[in-house]
Amino acid sequence: MTVLTKRAALMTGAATALALLAGTAGADSIRFWTTEEQPERLAVQQEMAKAFTAETGTEVEVIPVTETDLGTRATAAYAAGDLPDVIYHTLQYALPWAEAGILDTDAATEVIENLGADTFAPGALAMAAVEDGWAAVPVDGWTQMIIYRKDLFDAAGLAAPATYADVNAAIAALHNPPEIYGFVAATKVDEGFMSQVLEHVFLANGVSPVGPDGLQELDEAKTIEVLDFYKGLVEASPDGELFWKQSRELYFAGKAAMIIWSPFILDELAGLRDSAPPTINDDPTTRELAAATGIVTNFAGPSNPDGAAWGDLRYFGITSDADIDAAIDFVEYSMGEGYLDTLSIAPEGKFPVRRGTEDSPQMFIDGWAELPVGVDRKAPLGELYDQVMIDEIVGGLDVAQRWGVEDDQLALASKIINSQVINRLVREYVDGARSGPETVAALNDEIAKIE
Repeated sequence: MTVLTKRAALMTGAATALALLAGTAGADSIRFWTTEEQPERLAVQQEMAKAFTAETGTEVEVIPVTETDLGTRATAAYAAGDLPDVIYHTLQYALPWAEAGILDTDAATEVIENLGADTFAPGALAMAAVEDGWAAVPVDGWTQMIIYRKDLFDAAGLAAPATYADVNAAIAALHNPPEIYGFVAATKVDEGFMSQVLEHVFLANGVSPVGPDGLQELDEAKTIEVLDFYKGLVEASPDGELFWKQSRELYFAGKAAMIIWSPFILDELAGLRDSAPPTINDDPTTRELAAATGIVTNFAGPSNPDGAAWGDLRYFGITSDADIDAAIDFVEYSMGEGYLDTLSIAPEGKFPVRRGTEDSPQMFIDGWAELPVGVDRKAPLGELYDQVMIDEIVGGLDVAQRWGVEDDQLALASKIINSQVINRLVREYVDGARSGPETVAALNDEIAKIE
């Protein structure tokens, strides 16, 4: 897989050699902003930059940027005409930055077309789609999961929890506290975890507070279905203010049939992290629980049979101040021959959005499954989980969604989520403060105040 663009690939052998020689002599350079600033992750990126330089003669300055500062830094750099060449950024910036002129959408589109749009996960491309192309190049992502005790489901003849009805059936069959709870729902209103879980559950039933024209009223019937389902999850959970910590602890102890979590649990689930060991038996390094676990990424409610996967995507944005040719070469390298290195930064949370190449469609999926994960011990995901589960993990990105993405209202949706008004009113409904119709009306009233 060459880092050269199609334009360069069409050069004759002699001209290519001269170009590379000139590049080595001139030693062009680009700047790359990355939010992967942890020391071990930064080290991987710096090694990748060195490999790219050795191959092309173009130096890469890897500049760590704290994720919470990325938006303000990019805006200031754009105003000063001093943007870096390439930025590794979250989904929330792709379309707004393209609209603001920070990103060069033609350059991103050229990369995707050069690599082959059909080699990327459709959901990841759709989230960054603009007229005549894409705002940025999808790099990696993850989908939120329903994690469940497949051994218990199989023994009880239960279907995987892919729908509201499946989950309710499993709760009816398996909920037997205090030995085992049917679910561990998020109930701590001021935790982002509850916001994330609720968005997933709302998306599953096709309910969103935003549409093409901005804020939109929640559909009463569909929203009541969401509220009633979530109330059932809470009733099948322990008492208390619950968030990610309790759900992981209870599942790891064998006391929960289902939880909703991110894939960052996958290495811990297999006993690879001493700070969060499984406690299902006396061996903190056991893989027993991992072997007994199944996952669901695409989840459906009764009013949305196609369902949805809640996805978190990351992108390479080529900026409007970039050395375009060098930036394209760097992104193509990072998504081509260097792609497994890109994913190796944190494989358990970096699912491959590019599946493979035109000639080898599964190459990156297969390679990713062999990348080691873990902290205190290492093992590849392909050794820990069977192929069906690997396919489910990666396949969620094909249909990944978030509120507001399709309607170019992600920023507005984020304001609604961050207000935590949905968390509060859903919790009040669960606690019996008001009826379903009254809760939908209250949600619509509160959401309408957000600008």
